[in-house]
Amino acid sequence: MKNTDQQAQHLALINAGLKKRRRAETRFRIAGRFATMIALAFMLVMFSAIISRGSGAFQRTYIEIPVYFDRSHFGDQSTQVLQNADYSGLLKSALRSAFPHIKSRSDKRQLYRLVSNISAFELRRIVLDKPEVIGRSITVSLPASDEVDLAAKSEMTTFGRLSETQISLVQRLQSNHQIRRDFNYHFFTSGDSREPELAGIAAALAGSFFTIMVCVALSFFLGVMAAIYLEEFAARNKLTEFIEVNINNLAAVPSIVFGLLGLAVFLNFFHLPRSASLVGGMVLALMSLPTIIIAGRASLKAVPNSIREAALGIGASKVQTVFFHTLPLALPGIFTGTIIAMARAMGETAPLLMIGMVAFIVDIPTTILDPATSLPVQVYLWADSPERAFEQKTAAAIMVLLAFLVVMNLTAVLLRKKFEIRW
Repeated sequence: MKNTDQQAQHLALINAGLKKRRRAETRFRIAGRFATMIALAFMLVMFSAIISRGSGAFQRTYIEIPVYFDRSHFGDQSTQVLQNADYSGLLKSALRSAFPHIKSRSDKRQLYRLVSNISAFELRRIVLDKPEVIGRSITVSLPASDEVDLAAKSEMTTFGRLSETQISLVQRLQSNHQIRRDFNYHFFTSGDSREPELAGIAAALAGSFFTIMVCVALSFFLGVMAAIYLEEFAARNKLTEFIEVNINNLAAVPSIVFGLLGLAVFLNFFHLPRSASLVGGMVLALMSLPTIIIAGRASLKAVPNSIREAALGIGASKVQTVFFHTLPLALPGIFTGTIIAMARAMGETAPLLMIGMVAFIVDIPTTILDPATSLPVQVYLWADSPERAFEQKTAAAIMVLLAFLVVMNLTAVLLRKKFEIRW
């Protein structure tokens, strides 16, 4: 009877402990789900804000007006005369003809500001491409100014800094169906500009491409070789331990420190070109090396020793074992670590600011020695601009940058799943 009572007490204690543990597990699961939902909510808010602000930058507003290419503007119509004709005067004449009720000088100045500063060059392009338009009147789509562009994208609900005269003109154009929107391919083909409606990310994309190519070319080879030496060939002594500790510490060093290193060594000592993709890639390579080395060593360590022993057992040398057996099996993990390091490098701004890649770049760079900027730096520059239209450009550039980062991380995941071998 006594044993039965003791067993009942022990069973009651066990059940009470199980209930307590299940309650704790339930609370932990609820807390985890709640934290996940909070993180997803913040992410959703962030992406929604960026997309809502930046989607308008992928469209461009045009004003359609009839333009009479008066022969008196083009003289003998020679190539030199056509190139140097007064297209600004031709544009102003077309705008005055479209709005004959505009008489005062101040109203005319406001009328001229409805279209972008590039409109005169658009007329020049039309004449040079099709000289037969001279003497004829055709309807031309001219890019609108940034304030008109914002008003059109808001469906004429907000007019920003447009004056009352300009608002009435824009509303009249809207009612006459002379305002249209089209895909803004100039955003991907043009360089930076002081005018928001003309600014694009082509120069920043080219600069980022050259910078990342230099970074990959330097950091991948050096990082993999260093990982192979430290993991497969280096003796285990205080020197290698010191190197390993410093590599792990370098992976946590703020990126701006690498920018200061590049400024002191590459620019001030070696006198390499300032604001060039070559220097930017070298700085980012220094920053990426610790990550690649750590990922490479972890991937090499994950290869079973039986692979090495089997290769050595059939007569392979140490070098042959590493490069023909161990390294191929470790490459998926190395590639994954490299892509993650490149994704981090592509989103860096601070080290590039320190080496001068914050310059105003209009021309698209064609080599690694040309002055260049990167997409994160372009976002930084536009975010500091006072014009409202640059807010859309900033958000749109962030969307493009996030798209590249997502693609690179997805590539890393796919490579890992495709080539991963479970031992």
